[in-house]
Amino acid sequence: MPRKVIEEKPITIPEVKKILEELGPGAGGDFFIRTMDYVAKFSKLGPEAAELVKRLVEEVGLSEWEAVQIVNCMPETIDELRPFLTGSVALYSREKLKKVLDLLDQYR
Repeated sequence: MPRKVIEEKPITIPEVKKILEELGPGAGGDFFIRTMDYVAKFSKLGPEAAELVKRLVEEVGLSEWEAVQIVNCMPETIDELRPFLTGSVALYSREKLKKVLDLLDQYR
């Protein structure tokens, strides 16, 4: 049965994990199991990920999409961080990039 998209919003892998845990394994069969396996392997943070996204948006000025992608991967260096900001990297000074890494370090 096709599903209808009601709303589209970027969320972190830990948020996906929480939603799937609330739904339970009976919610989606094989797709559910594969998705749970993926989020269990690649989730780098716990529930505090949403708070980190909010801080990156408010304190650094990242878009919500950029912040979610950065939190999902948790880069450790400026060189690792740059690919997430390809469309707007010129807008961010080295100091702002360092601030992003400092915020990420607070949640590691």
